[in-house]
Amino acid sequence: MRILNLNKENTNNILENLLKRSPTSYDSYEKDVKAIIDNVKENGDKALFDYTLRFDKASINQDNIIVTKEELEEAYNEVDEKLIKVIRKALVNIKSFHEKQLQNSWFDSNDGIILGQKVTPLDKVGVYVPGGKAVYPSSVLMNVVPAKVAGVNTIYMTTPPDKDGKICANTLVAAHEAGVDVIYKAGGAQAVAALAFGTESITKVDKIVGPGNIYVALAKKAVFGHVSIDSIAGPSEILVLADETANPRYVAADLLSQAEHDELASAILITNSKDLAQNVSKEIDAFLEVLSRRDIISKSLENYGYILIADNMDDAISAVNEIASEHLELVVKDPFNTMTKIKNAGAIFLGEYSSEPLGDYFAGPNHVLPTNGTAKFFSALSVDDFIKKSSIISYSREALESIHKDIETFAQCEGLTAHANSIKVRFEE
Repeated sequence: MRILNLNKENTNNILENLLKRSPTSYDSYEKDVKAIIDNVKENGDKALFDYTLRFDKASINQDNIIVTKEELEEAYNEVDEKLIKVIRKALVNIKSFHEKQLQNSWFDSNDGIILGQKVTPLDKVGVYVPGGKAVYPSSVLMNVVPAKVAGVNTIYMTTPPDKDGKICANTLVAAHEAGVDVIYKAGGAQAVAALAFGTESITKVDKIVGPGNIYVALAKKAVFGHVSIDSIAGPSEILVLADETANPRYVAADLLSQAEHDELASAILITNSKDLAQNVSKEIDAFLEVLSRRDIISKSLENYGYILIADNMDDAISAVNEIASEHLELVVKDPFNTMTKIKNAGAIFLGEYSSEPLGDYFAGPNHVLPTNGTAKFFSALSVDDFIKKSSIISYSREALESIHKDIETFAQCEGLTAHANSIKVRFEE
């Protein structure tokens, strides 16, 4: 794994390299995605089923697009009971964490004035779940649970079928345990379009969440405005900030936990210890000899893997905040104090026993996180993503009378005489 001295030039080069992975940079795909969306919007099920046959080799129609009760029962028979128990334990943690995010409507009354905020859950949400090689039941839980906690009325899930028209059993069990209401057998940009505009078989939703490949990401970008979306997620990334107290074997293992996702994943170590840098690099080489996804990991590290040696911890922290990684591990002597200096990160893991996969599967906080530096202005998926807030305003005649001329003055200043008049008429003799 390459080792570089941390300086402004190297940091800027790394940021430029990482941003090349953003789905918003793949303009060459957008024409194809737009054609798919337009076709589904115009031709509904016919286009959806044609694309499913073309891309997934599955013959899907109005009679078999929705997963049946019998298919769910079959999935439960296929899935290891041990995994089902783990899913249920994880669900308890995820639900408990997200319940703490719930907001209540509120109202404030004073002298004939009532102001407030009404919190309302979204009515219909679509959850996209990848199929094929990327099957992640954990993502089903993370996308569905906050929607359920928020009080979303109906949750529709869509995921591509295999050539026999079946859905991965693990995915089905996770969806049922999490509380999905309807599961559709459809994937890709065509499924996103179907959720955004509706077809004869698929219900139009208010918001689409969930990860996917470049076509899915660009489709979500394209339909934003017709529906809401969570984000346009890029490849996975991890940044470990470590000092001389860190265990190099732990650090190496954590870096590789994200590098194995795909060739575009990023794994970065920033440290003020040259010895740690060298030892972590050696541990990575040793792990590569035994890990099953070594080819993917090697390409990921070759393209987007870095070990950066800083002169001091202050410089290291500045670089951490500039990179704004999806996952940030603080493997330092005093992680809680260091955490107070972190401004930009999707999720922060404190100490050597808070490994990133803990957040992926079990701890409770959401693992749907901002990528490609967007942690500077975006947050993890939460209950807030599945609610909307309406402002409440109520004035009595007496309350309005005391300030009506102020409003008229403001409106006239902007040249909006009808605005001013709508207040004025209420106090004419």
